[in-house]
Amino acid sequence: MADAVVEALIVDLLQWLSERDRTHEEVMNAWRTSCPKLPVWEDANDLGLVITTQGIVSITAPGRAFLQEHSK
Repeated sequence: MADAVVEALIVDLLQWLSERDRTHEEVMNAWRTSCPKLPVWEDANDLGLVITTQGIVSITAPGRAFLQEHSK
């Protein structure tokens, strides 16, 4: 991941999701961005760090590993 700012924000997103699963609406309200320079939600999805199932967003096993690796 090239951008340290986006990486740090993805860690924030994953920490937030690790507390509990969230509805897609809740995630979109909290994490959507119109700024193409900060694609936190899109990058987390593209990297397979989060998954949405029946409107519920959860952190994936790779997401937990990413969070553990980047939370040190």
